[in-house]
Parts: sequence; structure tokens; C-alpha cells
Amino acid sequence: MPYWRLSACYLFYFAALGALVPYWGLYLQSRGFDALAVGQLMAILGATKIVAPLLWGHWVDRSGRRMPLVRVAALGTVLVFGTVFIADGFWTMVLAMTLFSFFWNASLPLVEAVTFNHLGPRPAHYARIRVWGSVGFILVVGTLGLHLDSAPLAIVPVWVLSLYFANWLSTLVVPDSPPVQAAGPAPTLRGLLRRPEVIALLGACFLMQLGHGIYYAFYSIHLKAAGYSTGLVGGLWVFGVVAEVLVFLVMHRLLIRFGARRVLLWSLGLGALRWLLIGAFVASLPIQIVAQSLHAASFGTFHVAAIHLIHHYFPGRTQGRGQALYNSLSFGAGGAIGSLIGGVLWVTPGPFAAFGVGAVAALIGLWAVWRWVDLGRRY
Repeated sequence: MPYWRLSACYLFYFAALGALVPYWGLYLQSRGFDALAVGQLMAILGATKIVAPLLWGHWVDRSGRRMPLVRVAALGTVLVFGTVFIADGFWTMVLAMTLFSFFWNASLPLVEAVTFNHLGPRPAHYARIRVWGSVGFILVVGTLGLHLDSAPLAIVPVWVLSLYFANWLSTLVVPDSPPVQAAGPAPTLRGLLRRPEVIALLGACFLMQLGHGIYYAFYSIHLKAAGYSTGLVGGLWVFGVVAEVLVFLVMHRLLIRFGARRVLLWSLGLGALRWLLIGAFVASLPIQIVAQSLHAASFGTFHVAAIHLIHHYFPGRTQGRGQALYNSLSFGAGGAIGSLIGGVLWVTPGPFAAFGVGAVAALIGLWAVWRWVDLGRRY
């Protein structure tokens, strides 16, 4: 079990995300893009997650080799990210972000599949590896946020590029792992996607990430408009991920004690509460602290429980495409549509309406999980 090598891969991947997600909207705003344009550009990061994981997952499931393609994707990200520096308008920025995010969004589902294969009969211990991604995110969000109090926002892409390079280096030392073969006849992807519990799970993941798409694109802008300093904005992001880290440390116990279905239900309910608190009470720092503590549920417990079920529902050579579907429909389609909704609603009727849409989506996802997911089984 290459624990530290896998952990390093997660650390640098999410460290790069820590430079990109909280501050990229502010960076785009500093380049002169309005709220609608920011929403559209941030949606590209989600839109390429729809296509890239499915394409790369298909290639990998056919070959059975994951890490070689992960390394190609990580290197491609480094090489094409430089187009951001020369993009001088909306459409050239669209092209630049499409290019680098196509490579960037390909690698994580493949790394997730490799991680679960290395874990073997201990999938509940996934969170102990994934927690290092949160650590990397925290370190970069906090450090870069403080740095931006005195440095120009033009420094953001420099940080992102440096961390993309570090991520590529980390992929070079992770050993590959073949997919675990399912007992009995291998199921087909088409057959799996006809199962109501699989459809409901993927739908709930899409709906949860729709709210996160609004959050990732506009939370920093929301706080800055309410008078928060860049350092405090970074601090609130860090606090949310610290809560995520703490829950990751006990996540295997929660799964064993309560089961993934019950964890999903609580996560969706608390996620809806979080979006309402952010939308309605941005001027209250104590309430924002409470809302950020709920990141432990809306992302932390939800993601681990969802990916745990995906691993069970998509065995053998369907693993790569199963993880790709999860990433494409949730972080991809859900995140992209959330960003677009946020951009359309942000000015009129306003932030509360935007985050309210996220809350309603989470509640619909809660109903879908309660109605269909895992009714007869407990993982």
C-alpha cells in the first residue's frame, strides 16, 4: 500500500485547487470580467469535467492501465496552462481555460480508482489518504490569501502553474494497480445505469454539486462585496476545509457505524442549511463560521460516502467509467450548471436567490437518496 506516494498525489492536486477555486473568480474580476462572464468562465472548469473523465475513463478501462495516462494528463496541464497568461479577452480566456481544464479534470477519477484498488478490502480507509488533499488545500488557501492582502491578483496563475508542476512530479512515483475483478459475470455499464439506486445516487451527486458550483464561483466575491478582507476570505475557506479534514479522520468509523446511505441523507440536509446561511447572513461573521463548518457535511462526508457507493456499484473494468461518471455528473455537470445559475441570478434577483437554488437542489437530492438509494443493502 503506497500510502505516502498516493497521499502526496492528493496533496499537490488539491493544493493547486486551493489556488484556483477560491481566487480564480477574483482574478478574472481583476482582469475586467463582469459577474456573468465570471460565471460562464468558471462553468468551463465544470463543463470539461463532463467530457474529460468520460473520455479518459473509457481509454483506461480498455487498456487496464491508469497511472501512465494520469501522468500524461498532469504533464499536459502544465504545458497548456501557459495560454492563460496570453489570453487577452473573453474568448481567448475561454480557449485557455478549456485547454488546461480538459487535461486537469482527467486525472482525479483515475487516481481515485487506483487508490481503491490499492486499498483492496479496506475501502472505508480511503479518507485517511484523501485527507492529505484537504491539507494541501488548506495550506495554499491560507498562505495565498494572506499573500494577496499585499500582492496583486496577477500572482494567482503563477501559484497555480507551480502547483500543477508539483502535482505532475508526484504522479511519477505512484505505482499503478490493475482493477479488482468482480466475482461472477462482469456487469455491463449499460446494465448498471438502468438500476434505480445508481440513477438516484448520480442524480443526488449532481444536485449537491450544483450548490457547490455557485459556492466555488461566487463565495469569495460574495464575501468581498460584504467588506471582508482577502485574508479573512482565505481564512473562511481554510476553516471550512479544516472541518472537512477533521471529519475525514473519523469517516471510516461513521461509514461502519451508520452506513453510506444514512451519511448521504444527513449530508444533503446539512448542505441545504449551509447554502441558506451563506445566502441570507453574509454580513454575520459568526454565522459564516457556522456555515463553513458545514463544509464537513456538504463536501466531506457526502463525497466519501458517495464515492464509497460508486466503488461498490461499479466493479471490475467498469471502475474507471464509474468514477468518471461520478466526477462528470457531479463536479462536472453539477458544478458547471451551478456556476451558470449563479452568474445569471447574482445581480438580479441577487445572492440569496442563487444560494437558495442550491438549497432546493440539495433537498431534492435528499428525497432521491431516501426514496431509492441502497434500500436493501448497507455499505
